[in-house]
Amino acid sequence: MPEFQWLVAAFPNFVRYVVVGFGLIGLFLFVYTLITPWREFTLIRAGNSAAATALVGALLGFCLPLANTIAQSVSLTDLVLWALVALVVQLIVHIGMRLMLPQLKMAIESNQASAGITAGGFAACFGLINAACLTS
Repeated sequence: MPEFQWLVAAFPNFVRYVVVGFGLIGLFLFVYTLITPWREFTLIRAGNSAAATALVGALLGFCLPLANTIAQSVSLTDLVLWALVALVVQLIVHIGMRLMLPQLKMAIESNQASAGITAGGFAACFGLINAACLTS
C-alpha cells in the first residue's frame, strides 16, 4: 500500500496546483478578452468559429507553458510568476498580430476562418516555443 500512502500525501499539493492552475487560466481569459477589440464570448455564442479558433489558439498558447511550468515548478510562487510571463507573451503575440493584420478585428467579427486560424495558430506556436524555453 505504499502507492496509496504516496497518493494521500501528494493529494493536497495536487489540489493546490489544480486550483491555482485553473485560476490562472481564468485570469488569462479575463485579461485576454479585455484587450481584444472584439467580444469573443458574444461572437462564439452567435456561432462565430473565427473568434472561437482565435480564442482557443490563444488559450493553448497560454496553457502549453502553464502545463510545463506546473511540471517543472518548485513552488506555487514559481508557477504564478512564470504563468504571468506566459500571459505577457500571449498579449504581445496578440498585439503583434493586430499590427501585422490591421483588418483582424473586422475579419474575426465577420467570421473569416482564415483570420481565426492565423491568430490562433500564431498564439499556439508562440506558446509552444515559450513552453520549450521554460524547460530546465
